[in-house]
Amino acid sequence: MHVEYMKSIAKRYSKLGYPVYQWYHAGEVPPFAPLEKPLSQSRVGVLSTSGAYVVGQQAYFYKDDTSTRAIPKDTPKDRIHFSHITENYLEGPRRDPGCMVPLDALRQLESEAVIGEVADEIYSCMGGIYSQRRVHEELAPALLDAYRAQNIDAAFLIPM
Repeated sequence: MHVEYMKSIAKRYSKLGYPVYQWYHAGEVPPFAPLEKPLSQSRVGVLSTSGAYVVGQQAYFYKDDTSTRAIPKDTPKDRIHFSHITENYLEGPRRDPGCMVPLDALRQLESEAVIGEVADEIYSCMGGIYSQRRVHEELAPALLDAYRAQNIDAAFLIPM
């Protein structure tokens, strides 16, 4: 799949004198992990890379913030705020937080038995992390630990 913004970023950073960015390439394709039970019986987690946080939690730092925020599944959407390195992406989520943190939709799927249940907490992180090493060594293991602690069977990934 070709992504146009990669070319424009490469040109922009080159003009500023930065070395060519080394895009991440996985050494191998991750193994397929089929669900071990029907979705209607599964505990579902969520990861939104929108920089979402709940009022009272600390907002994200704009540069390479690999921290996560746990958002309780019963959080009203008017208590969800966003901070992201790319501010112009946030107009829609600030109008309707449900487009990046779809708690109402998930609760409806749970009540209709489409999914077994939504995990007690869903997670958010800053999607604009430029350090591949920090994503690999810090963010990914922290999320894996959090999902394992909640006995997640499947996770919805919601990229910004």
